Amino acid sequence: MTETSAPAPRRPGEQALAALGVAAPALDPCDASPHTFPGGGRWRTEVPSVEGPEALAVVLKEASRLDVPIHRISQGSGVWMLTDAEITEMVESTGERDIELCLFTGPRGTWDIGASTRTDSKGAGLRARGHDAVAGCVEDAVRATELGVKCLLVADEGVLWTLHRARLAGIIPADTTLKVSALIGPVNPTAYAVYENLGGDSINVPSDLTLDHLTEIRRMSAAPMDMYIEAPDDLGGYVRMYEVAELIRRGAPLYLKFGLSKTPGIYPYGHHLRDLTLSTAKERVRRGRLALDLLARHGADGDMAPLGSRLPGALKRFGTPA
Repeated sequence: MTETSAPAPRRPGEQALAALGVAAPALDPCDASPHTFPGGGRWRTEVPSVEGPEALAVVLKEASRLDVPIHRISQGSGVWMLTDAEITEMVESTGERDIELCLFTGPRGTWDIGASTRTDSKGAGLRARGHDAVAGCVEDAVRATELGVKCLLVADEGVLWTLHRARLAGIIPADTTLKVSALIGPVNPTAYAVYENLGGDSINVPSDLTLDHLTEIRRMSAAPMDMYIEAPDDLGGYVRMYEVAELIRRGAPLYLKFGLSKTPGIYPYGHHLRDLTLSTAKERVRRGRLALDLLARHGADGDMAPLGSRLPGALKRFGTPA
């Protein structure tokens, strides 16, 4: 009995267009990323903007109903917007399902008294302004990790380097992962490599990068990449579902982030935004199901990293041998 190999993944509309004589050129093997996650797999999933235990419960219930695998759940308002009890509940709920929980650290420039972020140029954006803001981020990091959080979201290069040094020094656990926010994401391969060397374990790139940009990055760095498959409006509102297979081929190892366009911002979250936050949390999971269905229809849904995997593998750091 002869074994038959799985059919090669197809591109959207491939057979129909070929029949009409307008087939796309063959894919270039040189464009494909050679990298994978440690332990195997080329892509993981993430549901962002899960702002507290109630939203988390909605996400987990909907993920179970729609059979959406989740590797990481992230929150955007910040550690300081959650009580110890709320953080503990989120740690326990995600821990039971072997899902990584990622919470945002500390003060950020768009919320403090700095006027430059309100100018047309947006000034320093989300970065931590001054020593006290860095200290607040470190305070959040120590508090969150003491409560069992294993992933921290960072929006400042100095905070990233400080927290990397803190885990080397044992101030926070050595296996804490540091995720670079989409709001300061790099747009070229050299900048991407700098974030890796500063301590980034997964680096969120803007969702408007071209496929060629992803290939350029992968020629310089193997650090895991995050990308909104559907970006929130304040990040451009881009919807790239039909490109998911090619985004994985070019950008692996890649976190597929299931964001949501055409919805108001919810940071910093409070109960006055409860209905919006719960409804959008549920819809983000549905968007994930739609993206995964597209992958399956195109025969490109293999090579998902094992559920429960979270570490980034060996990465390059400043001050360490290459």
